[in-house]
Amino acid sequence: MGEECSFRRHSFRLQVQAPVLLLLGRHTPHSKISMPGNRTSEQWICQYATSHQHPVNRSCHTLGIPMILLSLAFFVFSIFRHNLWFYGVVLFVIGWILQFVGHAFERKPPEFFSDWRFLFVGVRWWWAKMRGKA
Repeated sequence: MGEECSFRRHSFRLQVQAPVLLLLGRHTPHSKISMPGNRTSEQWICQYATSHQHPVNRSCHTLGIPMILLSLAFFVFSIFRHNLWFYGVVLFVIGWILQFVGHAFERKPPEFFSDWRFLFVGVRWWWAKMRGKA
């Protein structure tokens, strides 16, 4: 079964899913697994979401997370086109500034200060938010 998770003014039933199905957003009842730390992916997202309630923080993360992801792609492609590294650095720095500005409004420290694994949960939270589930 799932457990209740409430954030952003609505609650929903969580399903524990296999990693590939999580990325695709498909639910199957027979794909129950635990993520590192004996928590499901949804439990990680729920905890992450509790530190991201303020609308300004949510907006900053909605912009900052994809900027950081895009910067990583620029860094990889800069191997082939050397002038791309500059854009990667700019996106990376601005993305992180947005994240910390958001947490200043939230008045809570980033979750990764207490557990580094939350650096990866942010991407999953952003994906769920883009799909209207967070």
